[in-house]
Amino acid sequence: MSGTPRTSTEAPRAPVEALLSATVLLLRDGAAGLEVFMVERHRQVDFASGALVFPGGKLDPADAHPEVFAVTDGRDGLEDDEVALRLCGIRETFEEAGVLLARDAPGGTYLGPKRTTELADKYREPLHHNEMSLRDVVATETLTFAADAMIPFAHWITPRQSPKRFDTMFYLAAAPEGQLAGHDHRETVDSVWIRPEDALADAEAGRRTVVIATRLNVAMLGESKTVEEAIEAARTRPIVSVEPGMELTDDGFIFHIPAEAGYGVTEVREYRKPSWK
Repeated sequence: MSGTPRTSTEAPRAPVEALLSATVLLLRDGAAGLEVFMVERHRQVDFASGALVFPGGKLDPADAHPEVFAVTDGRDGLEDDEVALRLCGIRETFEEAGVLLARDAPGGTYLGPKRTTELADKYREPLHHNEMSLRDVVATETLTFAADAMIPFAHWITPRQSPKRFDTMFYLAAAPEGQLAGHDHRETVDSVWIRPEDALADAEAGRRTVVIATRLNVAMLGESKTVEEAIEAARTRPIVSVEPGMELTDDGFIFHIPAEAGYGVTEVREYRKPSWK
């Protein structure tokens, strides 16, 4: 019968390690309402290929270097691993979107578009190819990273059955005025500022691929109408870790989501091979 759970006589595999990572919902107030920046993954990458996702990626050990921490706003009251994950999100947003959440001095205003473009031309490619790290950047540039602008939004861990797993913090951040966001033409082949409701409509109509973790977080974001409202909601809502249970059926997968996570659903069906970001 369609939708019936399958059983297996095979011994369960030990889950692979979930890699620490961060992803950023970069926000702006558009003419028709709240918009979020999203990129389309290249179809030849080995994770979430072809999907519309938020900029993000796995933690680099250099994100946690003391020299990087020393030039980071918003460290007070945070554990080192929390600071490192926010810095990871800042770095990945710079690599994948060309937007740099940084200031010329502690507590100052965001870098302007000219300065950001200069830094992107100099560092974006080397960072992407792991030829440089944030530590190398701060060794030669006067910058202060804006970890205080990274607002925790969600925490997802890839299901235990998955062959590749991530332990991912999702952050909100208001886009710096004047900086232009754009995809990297390597791991990502397209980019868009899009209203949450439009992203969900595109996914429902099959015009775009939006995987479950992304889709549910887009839906939660869409409960807010402005950047200010979204950030205030994130500041006041408790973060509940989501590691979905994954159940194989005859026609796809069922994912079980904890009710206390606040997504308004406890079960999501996926009628194809699951992919995660």
